Amino acid sequence: MSEILNLKPECIWRNFHALTQVPRPSGHLEKIQQYLLDWAKNTGIEAFLDPAGNVVMRKPATPGMEYRKGVIMQAHMDMVPQKALTSAHNFETDPIETHIEGDWVYANNTTLGSDDGMGVAAIMAVMEAKDLKHGPLEALITADEETSMVGANALPEGELNGEILLNLDTENEGEMIIGSAGGIDVTASLEYKEVETDTDDVAVKVTVKGLKGGHSGIEIGLGRANANKLLVRVVQDMICSDEARLCSWHCGNMRNAIPFEGSVVLTVPAENVESVKSAAQDWETIFNNEYNGIENHISVVVEDVETPKTQVPEEIQDNLVDAIYGCVNGVMRYIPTIPTIVETSSNLAIIDIENGKAKVKILARSASESQKEYISTTLESTFSMAGMSVELGGSYMGWDPNPNSAMIKIMEQIYEREFGNKPTVSVVHAGLECSVILSKYPGLDIVSFGPTLESPHTAKERCQISTMPKFWTLLVKTLEEIPVK
Repeated sequence: MSEILNLKPECIWRNFHALTQVPRPSGHLEKIQQYLLDWAKNTGIEAFLDPAGNVVMRKPATPGMEYRKGVIMQAHMDMVPQKALTSAHNFETDPIETHIEGDWVYANNTTLGSDDGMGVAAIMAVMEAKDLKHGPLEALITADEETSMVGANALPEGELNGEILLNLDTENEGEMIIGSAGGIDVTASLEYKEVETDTDDVAVKVTVKGLKGGHSGIEIGLGRANANKLLVRVVQDMICSDEARLCSWHCGNMRNAIPFEGSVVLTVPAENVESVKSAAQDWETIFNNEYNGIENHISVVVEDVETPKTQVPEEIQDNLVDAIYGCVNGVMRYIPTIPTIVETSSNLAIIDIENGKAKVKILARSASESQKEYISTTLESTFSMAGMSVELGGSYMGWDPNPNSAMIKIMEQIYEREFGNKPTVSVVHAGLECSVILSKYPGLDIVSFGPTLESPHTAKERCQISTMPKFWTLLVKTLEEIPVK
């Protein structure tokens, strides 16, 4: 039995623990979908799997609450599969191992899945409860939110009946979100014919590691290092100074996660190996000076490896390195009217180069549609000049704030009454499914809230225990005070 089962509120932690035992990485949701359907059946809750892979549940109003507006509680079932290099965890087969450190719940060198397992667990707690007061309820537990919001984008129109949507995917307790950024996937690819490696050269593997990484929406504004952008500086230097040639490049595995480590394999003349190792030490010093106070310790490690038989042609290598070097990454600008909130950003998330194929994957975000077009075109132009084919896909619009929302006013009053202080009402740079759902159900009144999570999309993801009772109280009291139709 996990120690988190002793935490309060028991109804959420018990359901969250059950979710940690079911593998649910993005793209592999069959087990969690079946688990949720079986759980609903055993609990006596109406549930079905829709054509988009979302699980929908319905629960009738409690006596006397039949004429309240219908509420849709919404969360996503998938989790980001990130782990430390030392972890042997298999996200498709292994349960998440949790432990408590002070006021926080962590996983064992992997993502915890509290994003958005806490939202799903809260929905389950409401659905199974016999002692809560509420009007007609629906639950929408979406598929593959972390990979371009697949379930929300394919959500059938006319499937939901509620007038209010409570999105349970916010990561700061005491903050209520009424708007979020839009996003678009940028994918650049190239096929090339490899050339033979010089028989007099030897190979080294250069690894950049020790970075914090993080959520490319929530933590992009913290100035953290991107492993791909550090690697390209090292690689270009070694090409220019040590006659290095690129054989392979692998860094990053999720578009919405800032890459925290990655490696390249280079060949160099044998007499230049010591120069390469010395350069790596110099770059390690430079990077740690540049990111002092932001990153704890950045390592640049060089190790001898078996020499590959083939490598990237020199001209293509130079074009790829130039494009990666020139790729816009991080914050582009802040919202002019709210200068503390990021408006537009780019995350150079994944680079894979090997065996005659090069692929670069980026997630660009913006609260402005015109700026989203601008950043995506900028990225497209950068990689097109390197001869790469560029595809734009998975686009979703931002969620425009509604300051006149009736629900936000009700929830502000509840929060101040229950906890003695006012909540923060804000917009967030991270993408939320609210914008996509709103495009299909334009009359919805939407508010997003949740407990406090830190470092989602990293192996240091954690959930703050002390925020969970407040999150649960706010959800329960909100359901009690939903207005009549």
